[in-house]
Amino acid sequence: MDRPGLGTVLREWGRIGCVGFGGPPAHIALFRTLCVEDRKWLDAREFEDAIAACNLLPGPASTQLAIFCAWRVRGRAGALVGGAAFIVPGLILILFLAALFLRGDPPTAVRAAGAGAGAAVAAVAVHAGAALVPPGWGRAPEHSSRVRWTVYLAVGAVAAATIGPWLVVLLIACGLAETAAQRIPVPFLPALAATGSVGGVLLPVTLLALKVGALSYGGGFVIIPLMHADAVDQHHWMTDAQFLNAVALGQITPGPVVHTIAVVGYAAAGIGGGLLASAVAFAPSFAFILLGAHRFDRIRGNRTVRAFLDGAGPAAVGAILGSAVPLALALSQPWQYAVLAGAAVLLLGLRRGPVLTLLAAAVAGVLIVLAGGAV
Repeated sequence: MDRPGLGTVLREWGRIGCVGFGGPPAHIALFRTLCVEDRKWLDAREFEDAIAACNLLPGPASTQLAIFCAWRVRGRAGALVGGAAFIVPGLILILFLAALFLRGDPPTAVRAAGAGAGAAVAAVAVHAGAALVPPGWGRAPEHSSRVRWTVYLAVGAVAAATIGPWLVVLLIACGLAETAAQRIPVPFLPALAATGSVGGVLLPVTLLALKVGALSYGGGFVIIPLMHADAVDQHHWMTDAQFLNAVALGQITPGPVVHTIAVVGYAAAGIGGGLLASAVAFAPSFAFILLGAHRFDRIRGNRTVRAFLDGAGPAAVGAILGSAVPLALALSQPWQYAVLAGAAVLLLGLRRGPVLTLLAAAVAGVLIVLAGGAV
């Protein structure tokens, strides 16, 4: 294998960070094309093993895959450069959009676009969760059972819809329950991060970002109920409408969906809060790869890790589905429910992608408000 220079890593990972719209499936396809098919830096088996190992880790799996691929081709320096190059373009864009959408008195067209795109977010959550159900259902009998898998799925869905602040606890509880059901000893209990109100704004922002980056099993949309409970219900950094905008922005910008946490940080403490939240949320991904990439084979083969994910995994899928409930309840205008229904048809019926759906919903919001709709 030719060892690329850091400049090549910066350029190629930065390019994917700029064009990587569509979330993890798009990111995986882009990195497969680059690292396996075009440059042959990794073979197909190693790449598939890396995907599997990253999916066993908490946090944003596609970000961890990006960091792993950079580590594999250029060592620790490559991991740092490649990971940053993948993350930073989307971070810059989402902070710019956060400033536009969350400022005190945004233009009517901006508010209308945000209301339209926000209306579609609940449908995007259902679409994301539904895509994960068939593979999980198919794998369930391998080590667990479909009865327990269904129970964990239901627990996650109900928790996300009702008790957002405690969702992480229930995800971990499902993982430990499955580990016990498979009669595998657990050498440690995962640490829990709880948000607090002491130390001003930056401490709760930091703790929320840590919870998102280190304890969000399943990644992606499972972070929504975690963030909503803290950002809207507990600390009141954002309104429901602003939070819906944040989730929509995380979907339509390139790079990791976890960039949504930067919008929450921005709402809490401006640019500094957004940068802090992003740095803390992505730090565990870098740590997992830099400290443990050479142990990926053992991680994949570890019975305790697999058993834990057999329980926490379906609960995370359920949480993604359940997050649609508070997202739908957050809508404030009757016309938004019509946009939500249209988004559901586009995503689930016509099988259009979330980026196109959110953009279409934003345009619909602008047209409805121009026609006299309230915003």
